[in-house]
Amino acid sequence: MKWTIHRLQVPTSSPLRLDQYLSQSVIDLSRTAAKKIIDLGGVHINGRRVRSCSTSIHSGDSLEVYIDHLSLDPYRLTEDDILYQDQYIIVINKPAMVDTQPTHARFKGTLFEALQWHLKDPFRPRQKADIGMVQRLDRGTSGIIVFSIHPRAHKEMTRIFLQHEIKKDYLAVVEGAPEGDQGEIRSFLARSRKENRVKSVEKGGKEAITRFQIIENFSDYSLLNIEILTGRSHQIRAHMAEQNCPLVGDERYGGSSMVAGINVVRPLLHAEKLAFKHPVLNQDLDFVAPVPQDMLQVLNSLRKSH
Repeated sequence: MKWTIHRLQVPTSSPLRLDQYLSQSVIDLSRTAAKKIIDLGGVHINGRRVRSCSTSIHSGDSLEVYIDHLSLDPYRLTEDDILYQDQYIIVINKPAMVDTQPTHARFKGTLFEALQWHLKDPFRPRQKADIGMVQRLDRGTSGIIVFSIHPRAHKEMTRIFLQHEIKKDYLAVVEGAPEGDQGEIRSFLARSRKENRVKSVEKGGKEAITRFQIIENFSDYSLLNIEILTGRSHQIRAHMAEQNCPLVGDERYGGSSMVAGINVVRPLLHAEKLAFKHPVLNQDLDFVAPVPQDMLQVLNSLRKSH
């Protein structure tokens, strides 16, 4: 899903409210929608994010309006999203199509901001929660993600991830099937700005190790269990594409968005399992997130047509 970016230069005129100016200047943008986009954090004036609708704009101001075409109602954590929480860490089952961290298009409604809201102290509402982000999931990826939420947990949680003392298992629906029922992919990954994607390179880059096992075979698709021993950006998406098995729904890496008569709006990748030692209590923790409905729908359709 691509963003829309509107770049505006305010002409000589009397000062206007920001929401009023946007509704007059951006085609097909109502004042109600403008207010919501401003509240989410998608409007930047002279390079600074502005989230107040009543902000006055003046002649010569440069505006950038980022629209990500997701819901204008901000995401909020529910009890069903929280797999575990104590005073040190929180483990969340992230829905697909929710950004983990702030983007140009939104601060409010990202998982990070929703977690700040969830942890807000009602007696000290202006004091921000102390959150450590050691893991990220792509917007389109659903499943388990852990945050440290206490100073005593931050350093050890970071060490656990850096030393790969954590087991991360994903489910992926891919086109075709990799060679062999199981295998390991090792390469060095680097981002190509020209192609706006990650790919394996002979020199430079960061080592990435991906293990896969075929769980289920269909005529032209496969369901894989994937374990990553490293946590590189787009690692699974890049490695699977280079095996000529792009993730279903991952158009950036060559995957199809139409499968078994179903329009798939995101890469079908789900962080299903996470296991590690508690950073403070030293207890073994093991979590499983149920398979999301959109992935189940595709799998059930493939099973019927197989």
